Amino acid sequence: MDAKAEIISLREELSRHNYNYYVLDNPTISDYEYDQMLRRLIELESKHPEFITPDSPTQKVGGQPLSQFEPVVHAVPLESLNDVFSFEELSAFDNRMKQAVAEAEYTVEPKVDGLSVALEYINGAFVRGATRGDGVTGEDVTRNLLTIRSLPQRLENGPERLIVRGEVYMPKTVFDDLNAEREKNGERLLANPRNAAAGSMRQLDPKITASRKLEIVVFNVQLISGEGFESHAESLDYLRSLGFITVDYRLYSNIEDCCGRIQWLGDNRDTFEYDIDGAVIKLNSLRDRQKLGSTAKAPRWAVAYKYPPEKKESRVMDITVQVGRTGVLTPKAVIEPVRLAGTTVTNATLHNQAFIDEKDIRIGDTVLVQKAGEIIPEVLQVIREKRPEWAVPFRLPDNCPVCGAPVSRDEEAAVRCTGAECPAQLLRNIVHFASRNAMDIEGLGEAVAELLINSGLISSAGDLYYLDKDKVAGLERMGNKSAENLLAEIEKSKSNDLSRLIYALGIRQVGQKAAKVLAEHFGSLEALEQARGEELTAIFDIGAVTAHYVTEWFGNPQSRHLLGLLKNAGVNTLSKVEKADQRFAGKTFVLTGALEHFTRDEAGELIEKFGGKTSSSVSKKTDYVIAGENAGSKLTKAESLGVNIITEDEFEEMIK
Repeated sequence: MDAKAEIISLREELSRHNYNYYVLDNPTISDYEYDQMLRRLIELESKHPEFITPDSPTQKVGGQPLSQFEPVVHAVPLESLNDVFSFEELSAFDNRMKQAVAEAEYTVEPKVDGLSVALEYINGAFVRGATRGDGVTGEDVTRNLLTIRSLPQRLENGPERLIVRGEVYMPKTVFDDLNAEREKNGERLLANPRNAAAGSMRQLDPKITASRKLEIVVFNVQLISGEGFESHAESLDYLRSLGFITVDYRLYSNIEDCCGRIQWLGDNRDTFEYDIDGAVIKLNSLRDRQKLGSTAKAPRWAVAYKYPPEKKESRVMDITVQVGRTGVLTPKAVIEPVRLAGTTVTNATLHNQAFIDEKDIRIGDTVLVQKAGEIIPEVLQVIREKRPEWAVPFRLPDNCPVCGAPVSRDEEAAVRCTGAECPAQLLRNIVHFASRNAMDIEGLGEAVAELLINSGLISSAGDLYYLDKDKVAGLERMGNKSAENLLAEIEKSKSNDLSRLIYALGIRQVGQKAAKVLAEHFGSLEALEQARGEELTAIFDIGAVTAHYVTEWFGNPQSRHLLGLLKNAGVNTLSKVEKADQRFAGKTFVLTGALEHFTRDEAGELIEKFGGKTSSSVSKKTDYVIAGENAGSKLTKAESLGVNIITEDEFEEMIK
């Protein structure tokens, strides 16, 4: 089989497996087999790019991030729904329908809590997708929608033009994993899957959207050419036959049966992979819908029944403290098990010390809890009259519960462990230490770092320089060659400049720029270790907060142990930067356009070497704009502000 024929065959087979997996819920091959087929298609297309088509499964992710989303005017407005909050209100809706139409037949669907979008297909090919926006105008998110594996890119026997409405959502399991990762990293937890899906869909970089593993369910035909439907149910069945995952609907001829279905959906919300915040009740007859029409805001022929959030009492049995990857201490209430929104809850987030103080939450308290956004259990209030006499205010510890190092309390209400060798932070610290802008140890990513940590071979970054080749080679997925390459990279990193080492240490608020400034000013790690706060703040670009974090870090026993390991291993602790004159002292440069003889980083390093600063934006305080080929808006702004604009040749003259 030639390459083109194999590419076409693989695309068709992958599309068929997607249909079996997502629409029929009946996968016929394993994930591994699917991945192998996809890998083969990627390999063939890389060798024969002339055969790549926009609807290929390999084109789900790629390209450069967007700078903004383009507006899209919807061909058919994406209306919102009127809400009802009781069966009495739903009965009143039924009475209105019976007065207007001969026979009121309804569909009842779960109300998926995600991001509403419109998908447009021309002759079966997906051409554009847009967010709901204000219902009239949305944003073009086509590239991000292409990252959703369950979205069909091509419809077999699709109509000439089709626009459907659907809901992009983040599966609950994906949401839980994402929040667990964020908690480990000391990041703010996402409130619910809806917010997570909306934020993911509005990422300017499709690769970020792809990593969020979003899904989509379709619930309406907005516009179609060449087809006529009598009912909403018929249109949903048609969409399913084309390959869409459609919303799960039921058909009823009376409102009492609708109420029963709504009750069932509410009781079984936890069985759906998407979050549900209500049920949607619609007239089934499309002719009756047309007759009733819409108000300025919503259709008259449909309502959304909204479920009230459950609130229940429980007792705080304990308050535990977790240490995330960034060293942030996060308190969590251990509560008596209570059933909420279909699941048994045993823990509730307490966020930080400020949250605990504000609500005065104590061990032993009876509290009212609910699921914020139906997902994250949280404490709403303390029931003071049920507080036991022995309950005392809770305060986060002064020392890390994992490694015993002192904690620091910052202006963001976060409490952090200061231990340079804290086991809770070890994975993040190793990955940062080995990263490209730090010690640049190629091959030491998160997966390898995890292997080294879990095997007990390292307990700090310093241990990297004492690794035994045979022990590394014996690890899963390593072998002799991989071990040799890794140890060679580690050995090579010993000769890095001091600025890289300072940045690699992970001192708070000491980024690449501050690390360079400190390395060049002190010249050696030993001199920086001895520096006092006032000496640090006297340096341009080093403020009081950064100075505090630097002195705090070097004063910690764990830090001194780590530095001892690094020095004994022969890691360079001296600055290699030659002292240059300060001809650009106090001057700010902005680089724009493509330079011929320098990369942006190289030009920036030269400017800093001569005492100047670089900035990413042009302002009245900018002294020079270096304009290369295809300089854009920065050049225009510089011209309007009267800033000095120089060419690359003129810059080279300045640094001679």
